Amino acid sequence: MKNLASDTTAADTIPLKLIVYIGLLAVVMILAIQAWHTASPVLEEAQTKSQVEAASLSIRSIQEGYARDSVESHSPEGTMCTLKFSFPAAVRYISFGVDPDPECNGQLNDSEWVTENNIIIYQYKNGVKKRLFLEGKPVHFIKGEQDSEGIWMPSGSQENSLTPLSLEKTGVVIEYPVSGEFVFELVMQNGTRYTMSHF
Repeated sequence: MKNLASDTTAADTIPLKLIVYIGLLAVVMILAIQAWHTASPVLEEAQTKSQVEAASLSIRSIQEGYARDSVESHSPEGTMCTLKFSFPAAVRYISFGVDPDPECNGQLNDSEWVTENNIIIYQYKNGVKKRLFLEGKPVHFIKGEQDSEGIWMPSGSQENSLTPLSLEKTGVVIEYPVSGEFVFELVMQNGTRYTMSHF
């Protein structure tokens, strides 16, 4: 009978098997990491789309509510909704009712904005732009600003309520980082109902 301590016939196969098993484990880990990098953008897009769809439902839900008259400074608040976003770093902006980058070059101030009522647009930093259509009656968006008394008013309404608004004021854009809570209120100006931002 052979002594186990002196039996060296298979001594060289144990380190070789260990190396093969470690190599196989490394290959599996590399494949898992590659799969995660491939799936991660798809998961981020699904989360972003879900948040945008929830925002569109919130905006649609207030459209039949009370619209505060922006001329009367002491009228009660209009119907409001709060949108919550936590977009990934790959999202450049989200816009409501306007396309601030019609040329898709990443510059929001180098060309005239295109008004697109009933549309929510979000663009990734790689240039991919996604649109979500708000069905139903026209939804007009307007940027809000606080007046001297701290009351939110449509942007430009303090200057002259009869002048037509510029395109930069008839849409709302939230640039990177798109994260946090954003309030919208239904207001009336010159007979038109606007969904006004409070940021």
